[in-house]
Parts: sequence; C-alpha cells; structure tokens
Amino acid sequence: MGFTEAVRTVLTQKYATFSGRASRSEYWWFMLFCLQVLFVFGILAGGLIMSGSATPVEALAVIGGLFILTILLPLISLQVRRFHDRNISGWWYLALIVLGMVPTIGSVSGLAITALCVLRGTDGPNRFGQDSLRPDTRAEVFA
Repeated sequence: MGFTEAVRTVLTQKYATFSGRASRSEYWWFMLFCLQVLFVFGILAGGLIMSGSATPVEALAVIGGLFILTILLPLISLQVRRFHDRNISGWWYLALIVLGMVPTIGSVSGLAITALCVLRGTDGPNRFGQDSLRPDTRAEVFA
C-alpha cells in the first residue's frame, strides 16, 4: 500500500471502522501524512504569530485544535485495526492510553504502543479478519 492509497483508505473508506486489520504500511504512511500536515499547520501558525494577528496560544489552539478534532477518530480506529493485525484486542490500546496518563508509566506505555505498531502482523487470517497483505492465504489451524 502506497502513501496516497493509505491516506485515502483511512480518511474515506475506513474513517471510523474499528473492525478488521491495518497493515504496517497503511499505518506508517498515514502517520507520515499526519506529520506533514502538522508541519504545514506549524508554518501557518508561525506566520500568524509573526504577522501579529494572533498570539502563539491562539494560533496553535485554533489550527492544531481543528486538525486534532478532525483526525482523532480515524487515528484511533487505525490504531485499533493495527492492534487487530497483531491479533490483539483494541481494548489493550485503551488500557495503554489510560496507563499513559500515569506520569512514570506514560513513556513505557508509549514505547509499548510504538513497538506493537512496528512488529509484523500475523500471517494469514486471525480472529479479526483476513490478512490485509495476503487476503487469499489460509491459516492451517489443525495442521
């Protein structure tokens, strides 16, 4: 899956789809898209600040806030589908986010989420659906 296909899939086809699986390529291409958009919004906020038409807090709150509100649901659904690709329930993502609010455990929780997203998904179908990279393969359960 390429950059444009990943962005199109997450934002149009699976905007709030919490079932199924998301491949590593879909996840990381969409994360790159989010970073690029945040970079552009940072430049826009910097322009507003330099022109004197907004304070730093106002510029970042308006521009960043609108982006976060727009992208929050697709990001959560993508993360849950990425966990499903590893054959892990999406409820574990919620547990890691809640643990991330504890000051000392927060960094470990963030590392755990990142590690789970870097690891390869399970081969063949699992309890959350077909393999997104090879939908035609079958898992031999009783081989």
